[in-house]
Amino acid sequence: MSATTPFERSIILLVEDEQNDVLLLQIAFKKVGLKWPIFRVANGLEAQAYLNGDPPYQDRMRHPLPALVLLDIKMPLMDGFEVLRWIRHQTAFASLPVVMLTGSAHTNDTNTAYQLGANLFLAKPMDFKIKPESCRSLERLIIENS
Repeated sequence: MSATTPFERSIILLVEDEQNDVLLLQIAFKKVGLKWPIFRVANGLEAQAYLNGDPPYQDRMRHPLPALVLLDIKMPLMDGFEVLRWIRHQTAFASLPVVMLTGSAHTNDTNTAYQLGANLFLAKPMDFKIKPESCRSLERLIIENS
């Protein structure tokens, strides 16, 4: 049995509180052929626990570090900007690619996300159609950081 490389075990960590958005995103990614598995946590506090390897996420074989974080902005307990700020202040995750997701069209959200260190900002259209070029951008972020 061959050893699994980190790239082969790479996941996308989706931080999203709305189950419908999770399902639509999974369908959209499958449709465009994004091959990395998605692991979902429902809020920013769970994202911190996952990244830190805190219980129940301490088993890195079952919960590998992500190659990419998809981070919703509007969430209860801790919004996406707070999570992004926290990620960028952790030495171990300073270069972890983070893509901000939002249903908002506010320019301020886009500017804030980039100022805090987001790699990419994607709007969540209601039908969640992912453009092929957006998919390629996500894949590039994963491959470059694996």
